[in-house]
Amino acid sequence: MSGATGPGTASGPRGPQLPDFPWDSLAGHKATAGAHPDGIVDLSVGTPVDPVPENLRRALSAVADQPGYPATHGTPELREAAVASLQRRYGITGLEPDAVLPTVGSKELVAWLPTLVGVRPGDVVAVPELAYPTYEVGAKIAGAEVVRLAPGERPPAGTTLLWLNSPSNPTGRVLDAQQLGESVRAAQELGAVVASDECYLALGWDTEPVSVLHPSVGADRRGVLAVHSLSKSSNLAGYRAGFVTGDPDLVARLLELRKHAGMIVPRPVQAAITAALEDDAHVSAQRERYAARRAVLRPALEAAGFRIDHSQAGLYLWATRGEDAWQTVDWLAQRGILAAPGTFYGPAGAQHVRIALTATDERIGAAAKRLAE
Repeated sequence: MSGATGPGTASGPRGPQLPDFPWDSLAGHKATAGAHPDGIVDLSVGTPVDPVPENLRRALSAVADQPGYPATHGTPELREAAVASLQRRYGITGLEPDAVLPTVGSKELVAWLPTLVGVRPGDVVAVPELAYPTYEVGAKIAGAEVVRLAPGERPPAGTTLLWLNSPSNPTGRVLDAQQLGESVRAAQELGAVVASDECYLALGWDTEPVSVLHPSVGADRRGVLAVHSLSKSSNLAGYRAGFVTGDPDLVARLLELRKHAGMIVPRPVQAAITAALEDDAHVSAQRERYAARRAVLRPALEAAGFRIDHSQAGLYLWATRGEDAWQTVDWLAQRGILAAPGTFYGPAGAQHVRIALTATDERIGAAAKRLAE
């Protein structure tokens, strides 16, 4: 009979076909690592483990009794704090508070940005060769084609959105001002939007990362956005706290769409974001924690036969033993350490694993000890 469905099948629209959630495939290796007598050291996901700073918790609770819908655009205090913070911390000038828009974490924005900026089926979304998986997911939600670009490769004709990511997740590679500027100009020649994921900008180790909005990159910000997250620098992953800024006309378009869609950051979280942007001390303290963990883990991996590539910045070590990534994941799991295979981030990661610095000092120390056995 026409239109009939069999057992277990769903009727009606099914939505976009998305790849399986990558981390689900680590379940078996997680069980292996968890069986270690001293417990698992989970370095597979960049989830902050340190406490939320007290001043940010106070800010969150201070407005918890305020009823009513918060502004999608965020409070004036939040937007002013963002502009001041970006200038103070990263030397970004020429931004106006109206060109700041808080987001429900950065992943939500990454997933929905192609749709919000008008990417359509048949368009191209260009992403780095090795990239955060949600760039591809967002493109597929919009029905677009995904093209992976090798370092320095220009986006192809038909590109309507170009993702940049410096410092990179997963590799820790940093693009300098000249490289960023060349990428921006190549996208602008195509009329494409540029979205620069700068969630790890505060975590430079061997070099100082530069924002796509820094004056050294170029004065023309037409179609250029910078995406920021407070998850890593301020330990606010559970708060879902981020913001986007850049081209004021493009931010205004995003604001109108997000108003209609109800994409609003809760008022208490807006207060916590404001407090985080006004205080640099807790960012410096957290940076030092990650630096200390990196100083323990990197030499331990190298002594165990790993080569660390790139990793000049960010929360991860991009490591290889010159073998299939899943073999390395298994080798580490046998020692109670869980890492992410490089294939999660693209085919070019076939011989690498991503190892996070986001574990307690004690767990990082345990990993280093196991690597030496």
